[in-house]
Amino acid sequence: MPLLNRRQAALAFAATLAACGRGGGGADAPPRGSLAWAIAGPWRIEPERDAWRHPLQTLLFWGLEGGMSVLEVLPGRGWYTAILAPYLAANGGRLICASFDPRSPSLAQRETLAAWEARFQRDPDLFGEIETTVVRPGAPLAPPNSVDLVILANNVHTLMAEGAAEIVFREIASALKPGGAFGVEQHRASSTGLQDPLAGAGYVQEAYVKALAQEAGLDFVAASDINANPRDTRDHPFGVWTLPPTLRTSPLGRPDDPDFNSAPFRAIGESDRMTLKFRKPGAPAATAPSDTPDLRR
Repeated sequence: MPLLNRRQAALAFAATLAACGRGGGGADAPPRGSLAWAIAGPWRIEPERDAWRHPLQTLLFWGLEGGMSVLEVLPGRGWYTAILAPYLAANGGRLICASFDPRSPSLAQRETLAAWEARFQRDPDLFGEIETTVVRPGAPLAPPNSVDLVILANNVHTLMAEGAAEIVFREIASALKPGGAFGVEQHRASSTGLQDPLAGAGYVQEAYVKALAQEAGLDFVAASDINANPRDTRDHPFGVWTLPPTLRTSPLGRPDDPDFNSAPFRAIGESDRMTLKFRKPGAPAATAPSDTPDLRR
């Protein structure tokens, strides 16, 4: 993998220190307000997943900086929110989270939204005043030309399943400032064969995501394999959810199967994921990095 630039190398070193002092506040703990500090915080959700999701490298690849206005689309329970919110709050940035509709007929979606609200609206001193919007056809995710960076992590398939991917990608393009960046992480399907338009197994072809972005008026910038997993064969009995962290043992809606052997899927680890960066055409923001590092392995 090519060398990181100086800024990234410094933050990567800080993250190493953070791993040594996670939650301890010792002399080697990263400085408050740094990205490494946000990643090392005891408020994190499932930090053990960092080995598969590489938040420091991923966020740097997307171009995150502390003073940005950031839109997180479908944050789920808030795995990335737990990093973004304290980091942006400590640096004068702004975070908007566009989540499920509280009137959704899906109990799972309503419960996910309630869990997110309970976690992130209880401590404004740490997480700041997070603005919230709803992912709903016809509802803007954020005001036009107002955000520097949009993040959509492992939920392109959710939008496809609801027939909303094209609409939401257009709303993302509208919300971005000219020159703003769009970062995508997504379970990656094989590049051969036809894409299931509903992404029933949770996997999406990289070319399909690129086409969605292009049709929304966004330019492809770069791809990274920092979240790749070549052990993922993608042919699992219950889709991507057969793998960690879900480890589903039966079809959705049915009771768990105590006789199902999850050991082979634990051995695979989390899914193979694409990590993509797009940009809205136009003059780049003043804080945007002048180049995009190539983080392919």
